[in-house]
Amino acid sequence: MSGHLVKRSLAIAGHKTSLALEPEFWSALEDQARESGKPIARVIAEIDAQRTQGAPKSSLASAVRVWLLTRLRLASA
Repeated sequence: MSGHLVKRSLAIAGHKTSLALEPEFWSALEDQARESGKPIARVIAEIDAQRTQGAPKSSLASAVRVWLLTRLRLASA
């Protein structure tokens, strides 16, 4: 892993936000979005909606990383 963060701006639920992830996570997120046929912003919005329903509330970046890890683990099982 590279360890450096790449920050991207996007709109989620009608408001602008930014998200900083390592390039490897952005790449995995792009792959998952492509496989689902959804734009990255929509996938992130769905992750954000799940995150805000759960407790305790995690950061969006952490929620994206955990979501990706869960998806990749399920795919390899």
